[in-house]
Amino acid sequence: MKTDTLIKKLKLTDSSFARIKEAVAQAEQHTSGEIALALTYESDTYAFYELFAALTVGSLVFAVLLPFAQPLEQLLDSLFWQPSPVYLPLFLWMSCFGVIIACYCIFNIEPIDRRIVPRSAQYRAVWNRSLRCFTESGVYHTERHSGILIFVSYLERQVRIVADNGISKKISTDLWNLIAGELAAGISEGRAEDSFIQAVRRCGELLAEHFPAHKENPNELADGLVVLED
Repeated sequence: MKTDTLIKKLKLTDSSFARIKEAVAQAEQHTSGEIALALTYESDTYAFYELFAALTVGSLVFAVLLPFAQPLEQLLDSLFWQPSPVYLPLFLWMSCFGVIIACYCIFNIEPIDRRIVPRSAQYRAVWNRSLRCFTESGVYHTERHSGILIFVSYLERQVRIVADNGISKKISTDLWNLIAGELAAGISEGRAEDSFIQAVRRCGELLAEHFPAHKENPNELADGLVVLED
């Protein structure tokens, strides 16, 4: 999905991105921690599951057509002047192949795709993608190891908050999961902008409690929401 389409689905505007960026800047004024946000359409292509499901349907179609092989062969022979033994297998192959292609396209439609892919696979993909983003964005490389990443994967309807080891020693994972759950619920209700801002504020309050701002408080990471292309 193109980035613009994803942004429209979440009803995010230029003003929304500006408000989220300002919320991050304000939250980081009171803490030495760093807050990064990332949004992606999906954490994996899930092509294996979509293709496997399409092949399964194609196999079922073949199994349904097979008992009708003789009537189909007679029908095909009646349509051509010169009957050939290749007509039936060619018809079966084209029918199954067409069904597989059609199903593969259908299974890429968002609501269907989400139901085809096992939840365990979605969970694993989102977790791995969030860790990859955590590394690539440099959140892990803050001076005091006090950075967090708020990661949203739209297709899977999942939110992960990944905290550096300096934070995880002081703040329970359950608190991050609570904020992540609230953000996911807000996005599903069509309140993406306000939910992002609320999540940033909640994270900022937790960080300020355990990692208050120092006299020198450099901004080590870019503020605002980043929309990932892949």
